[in-house]
Amino acid sequence: MKITILEKEDGQEDEIIVKCDYLDDNMTKLINQFKSGKGKMSLYKDSKIVFVEPGDILYFESVDDTVFAYTKDSVFETKSKLYQLEEELPGSSFFRANKGVIVNLDKIDSLAPVFGGRFEAVLENGYKVMISRNYLNTLKELLGL
Repeated sequence: MKITILEKEDGQEDEIIVKCDYLDDNMTKLINQFKSGKGKMSLYKDSKIVFVEPGDILYFESVDDTVFAYTKDSVFETKSKLYQLEEELPGSSFFRANKGVIVNLDKIDSLAPVFGGRFEAVLENGYKVMISRNYLNTLKELLGL
């Protein structure tokens, strides 16, 4: 991939031009991030809105129709559903591990096979996430295994 940065002339607006053979999912997510201008995520804790860097989040978990974001020290609520987070979060860093969990790949300490063709991921905080067989091939692809 080639990246070219040019200074704009006075009076011109900022512009991003994408040249590619086809628009894949990762490129679409990147474009959406630029469009939305989002850096930090708006999450909720104790009736307050808290802004958190996505890279600080260990995983998202859906419990009884509520999605929670877990960092090393805190738990936050998000109004987004897991399928929405899948679309918004960078696909190279976040991965759907099972029906109810999205994991930050950068926060995985270890992976181990378990019974039934599944894997278990141990995160930085010691929490263990089961990776279902349905998502295992995607994980291997993302990790280059």
